[in-house]
Amino acid sequence: MKPSFVPLLNRADLLICVGFDCEHAFLPALLEASKNPGIQIGHSGYVDCGKGIIPIGVPKSTDHSEGDVHPYGNPHYMLDPEMAKIAVKEICDALIAFAPQYQSDFAKNRDSYLAELDSNIAKWKSLAENLKGVKFISYHEEWEYFAKEFNMVVFGTVELKPGIDPTPRHIEELIAAMKSEHVPIVIREPQFPEKVPKLIAEKTGATLVTLPIMPGGVPNTDTYIAMIDYLVTTLASAVKGK
Repeated sequence: MKPSFVPLLNRADLLICVGFDCEHAFLPALLEASKNPGIQIGHSGYVDCGKGIIPIGVPKSTDHSEGDVHPYGNPHYMLDPEMAKIAVKEICDALIAFAPQYQSDFAKNRDSYLAELDSNIAKWKSLAENLKGVKFISYHEEWEYFAKEFNMVVFGTVELKPGIDPTPRHIEELIAAMKSEHVPIVIREPQFPEKVPKLIAEKTGATLVTLPIMPGGVPNTDTYIAMIDYLVTTLASAVKGK
């Protein structure tokens, strides 16, 4: 969160967010500081892209002992390109509602983008054939939607619980379980430290890959389609090399 965001929000006509409390750590304070009534929660300028998404991983308990849980479910649905199509439609509807005089342009661009996305999804499904049934661990609980779409298996996380750093015992148990189940992939997201994921990969013989959860997280992923392409091709290559 940066002070420079406040004047941007003050002048904004629309605010587009992931939803499911994904932005809970910073957005409420920014909205309050913006003094912009049009983009507050519940107003037409507040665009929640998760409205049409059925979440997975809704916790049975939101007790702090369970870590930094998301009470409305896992918010990382954008890692599933099929879910992204729902978000595209939500954004388009909001644009049309705000500027109906451009409805035909918005609809045309929406349809063009969805066609491009569908074409890439077909390609990714083909590339991901060797990912079916492959087990992996990640640093944080972020890959459940991706795994479901591409038939992979989330084996565990480096974190002890969401937002809680791993203990030595957890790391030892994770390594032992990965060896027993022959888990071949360790995913590390760029926002998390490399030391422990690298250690786990070395101890288990798994391949360590650094994968972003948002466009721009690593080089050559500046667009959403480029990012998903990077995820699928990197994982397919890592599994092929095992």
